[in-house]
Amino acid sequence: MNTNNRIWEVDFIRGLAIILMVIFHLIVDLKDFYSYDIEYLGGFWYYEGKLSAILFMLTSGISSTFSKNNTKRGAVVFGFGLILSLATYLFDPEYYIRFGILHFLGVCMLLYKSINKLSNKVTFSLATSFIIIGNAISKITIDTPYFFPLGLTDRNFSSLDYYPIFPWLGVFLYGVIIGKTIYKQKRSLFVKNLKLDTIVYLGQHSLLIYLTHQPMLLALLYLGHKL
Repeated sequence: MNTNNRIWEVDFIRGLAIILMVIFHLIVDLKDFYSYDIEYLGGFWYYEGKLSAILFMLTSGISSTFSKNNTKRGAVVFGFGLILSLATYLFDPEYYIRFGILHFLGVCMLLYKSINKLSNKVTFSLATSFIIIGNAISKITIDTPYFFPLGLTDRNFSSLDYYPIFPWLGVFLYGVIIGKTIYKQKRSLFVKNLKLDTIVYLGQHSLLIYLTHQPMLLALLYLGHKL
């Protein structure tokens, strides 16, 4: 979609998601690399990180209703997810990213062609079912290590970033419903606020920022702690 024709408020929400994500990863880096007394596996920072991911999923679902080639988009995003898996494996073979947000969003986009054929009522029921089932199976461990993309893990499973199909596809599907109903006309619902352009810009370049922000954060933290 041409930048001039983009729905700016969707980019704005994605921009907010990027900001929340960078802040969350800063907290993680301070805890893991510099031993700051900050808890991110529960409490405020945990939910701040999850809010970022949920906003990404919703806007991805909305944007999929605008795109003319979700298969290509999905393959590209999933491919970058594989690159991150390789990079994090080389860094830490025990805790590398196995099915993170990029893997998940890539799969969602690849599935969209089939999802698009469903009615909104069926999509809503399916979305809700994915969330209910996903929350139920998250408490289960299995003996095989091969079903983690679905949300079924063994006792030894670990991943730096993990968003399985169950329950998170449900959030993406809610985004699809929003795109098909609220944004049925494929145009902005609000007059653009130029004061928000910086955040909108971040949302328009979210993939690039996602791929580059962590090395930049680590470099800045290293320099900051050396001064």
